[in-house]
Amino acid sequence: MSIAEIQQAEGRGTSVLGRFLRKRSGVAGLVMLVVPLVAGLCAPLLVWMEGQDPNTLHTDVLDPDGGRPLGAFGGVSADHWLGVVPVTGVDLFAQIVYGIRSSLFIAFGASILSIAFAAVLGTAIGYFGGWLNAVAGRVIDFMFGFPGLMFVIAIMAIVPPEMPRALVLVLVLAFFGWTVPARIIGAQAGAVNARAFVEAARATGAAPWQIIRREMLPHLFGLVVVLFAMSLPGNVSVVAGLSFLGVGLRGDVPDLGKLLSDSLPWIYSGADVWYMLFPGAVVFLIVFGATLAGDALRDVLDVRMEDSA
Repeated sequence: MSIAEIQQAEGRGTSVLGRFLRKRSGVAGLVMLVVPLVAGLCAPLLVWMEGQDPNTLHTDVLDPDGGRPLGAFGGVSADHWLGVVPVTGVDLFAQIVYGIRSSLFIAFGASILSIAFAAVLGTAIGYFGGWLNAVAGRVIDFMFGFPGLMFVIAIMAIVPPEMPRALVLVLVLAFFGWTVPARIIGAQAGAVNARAFVEAARATGAAPWQIIRREMLPHLFGLVVVLFAMSLPGNVSVVAGLSFLGVGLRGDVPDLGKLLSDSLPWIYSGADVWYMLFPGAVVFLIVFGATLAGDALRDVLDVRMEDSA
């Protein structure tokens, strides 16, 4: 890459960052997403600072008659920042930050795999077209009509205990998450492939992979980033929903969906609403923040905006 190309790329990156920072909703969404993300990544440090762990039982802070946390707001105190889990007395803050880590690991892994595959396939469809476009189009149409969520639930219900459920979730969600991005990227790649600069590169005898890498991918990068940002909240919701239904992560692995599911009896009885409020607020922040940031990125990195600039 020449010095002029490097300078042009740096200028474009600065322009994109400046446009994004001017969008208040995007910045707010990014903050809402980054705070839980940092909390999940720093879970061991945060739990150490609190002086707790996600597995120790603290029955001394529970009502011996009904197992309800003693004190206000579900047992919030200097020792338990978000209170404790009813009946067991496990520290809720430790459960939540470790639950963020497991949920975001699965969501990020599934989004990266699905969008990466969609980018490769969509770019190939847009450049080569022909039989590849026809075959891929029929496969995508079939996947659209396939009951993906029901299939995910069925798969997770029969996964053997010895298999790593987190890895299975990543692969299954990625398998059902590439279709829409692949069609969108394929349509945009076809439009870019018809542009004059691609035709000029083809006329000079450049190899297909060189044209794709140098001419097409830079114009598709923004779209790929937006699709990744938009797929992340959906995967977080699905992971939490599967655990809520009892077919997600199991055992002693902390998970936000399991916390929400376990809190239902206490909500129905009116004994402890805080048990659901704290993990529910975290799920809301992640999903809503990623949605806001994704919408802002879609506006900032719009390929048509860059082409007209």
